[in-house]
Amino acid sequence: MDTRITRPPQRTAFISILDASLRAGRKLGMVQPARLEKNHLLEQAAAATGLEDFGDRWFEMPMDVLLDSIRHEACLNAAGDWSAMQQFHHILRDRLLAQMWFKRHPEILNRPLPHPVVIVGPMRSGTTRLHRLLASDRRFSHMRSFETISPVPRPGFEAVMAGEAEDFRPILAQRIMKVARLANPRTLSIHPTGPYEPEEELGLLVASMWGMKHEAQWHVPGYGRWCENQDATPAYRYMADLLRLVGWSQQVSTLRPWILKTPQHMLDLPALLKVFPDARLIFTHRDPLRIVGSAASLAWNQTIIYSDHADAHEIGREWLRKTELLVERMRAARRAIPPERMIDVQYDDMERDWRGTMRRVYRFLGLDIEPAMPAMERYLDRAKALKRHPHRYSLEEFGLSDGEVRERLAAYVRAFDVPIEGEQTLQKSRPWAWDRRTAPPQ
Repeated sequence: MDTRITRPPQRTAFISILDASLRAGRKLGMVQPARLEKNHLLEQAAAATGLEDFGDRWFEMPMDVLLDSIRHEACLNAAGDWSAMQQFHHILRDRLLAQMWFKRHPEILNRPLPHPVVIVGPMRSGTTRLHRLLASDRRFSHMRSFETISPVPRPGFEAVMAGEAEDFRPILAQRIMKVARLANPRTLSIHPTGPYEPEEELGLLVASMWGMKHEAQWHVPGYGRWCENQDATPAYRYMADLLRLVGWSQQVSTLRPWILKTPQHMLDLPALLKVFPDARLIFTHRDPLRIVGSAASLAWNQTIIYSDHADAHEIGREWLRKTELLVERMRAARRAIPPERMIDVQYDDMERDWRGTMRRVYRFLGLDIEPAMPAMERYLDRAKALKRHPHRYSLEEFGLSDGEVRERLAAYVRAFDVPIEGEQTLQKSRPWAWDRRTAPPQ
């Protein structure tokens, strides 16, 4: 973490030009204003596909709250409300197409999802590296980035499965990623990816208008707090059905367990375990100074694209609160999970000895790691090429101090024996005594 930085990065010229162009186009009547109204969005998606069945209409509740929060809290600019409208259209169209596939191929919904391996940890705690290392093992199934963006195949996908046509979704994902890098060049350093890279299933929860992705891209605290007090089980049930659809489209064996991960699971563990009762859980942990600073930076870099009124200090406070809540919910849910169903992995251990740490994970899973080692090595070599620049940020950019973050999350550090990054060891045993409430030695 680079503590020399005191001001967060600013929006790119690309977004400013796009925003100005949309404003000018609307003023001249050449571009229609965005209509972020539920009925209009539903009608537009139905008209575009010729379909009417959206599946379980539970998603309309979070959608109503999200749209209300966008209207009253997000302060979207022209680029922001235009992209929001595109995002809603994409999600709703996919829901219609998913129902089409479920009716056309009812065997999809009968696909089992046996004992998935679920990585549960705070944002920026090493979940991506662990997820991609496990995904290197062909004994597991995993989502790919283009499937997170577009989990539902287009009509005519049977020709793709027969080898007679090309799947357009990876091409679309590549285009979206190019635009995303123009909009926010820091995306690649914060979360390196490519169309075929293993990716988390957050997009499958977004399909139900659910999850922290919305809070990380728009200032919608009202929506976030509403979600924190709801039962997420319907969103997870739909996520499971979309996983079945993705597995069917991949034509992979139903015997292969899925590797899943997203920080959202920390908030919704009871719902996840209702839907996946035989899940095996890998909990990741990291120094909270890194978690909170990096999470705030990730949210800031997205929010400034969509709004001219983003407040870095407000974002910092929100993600400190959110991180504290995620940890509290995770700790509470763990009390009901049998110890043999879960394992804890420290970010620090992965940094120092990833091979030894992964061997411990594989013992927990009851698998021999050796067949997977060459593929894991290849992934790490590929990851070096993907990550072009280090992710630089500081707590000070977001109006936070080391001492406040330490105090708010001291119980978490003690409970899981989390090492403090960069600390000069003063005693052989860990953790460093946060009880002292003083800064760690430099």
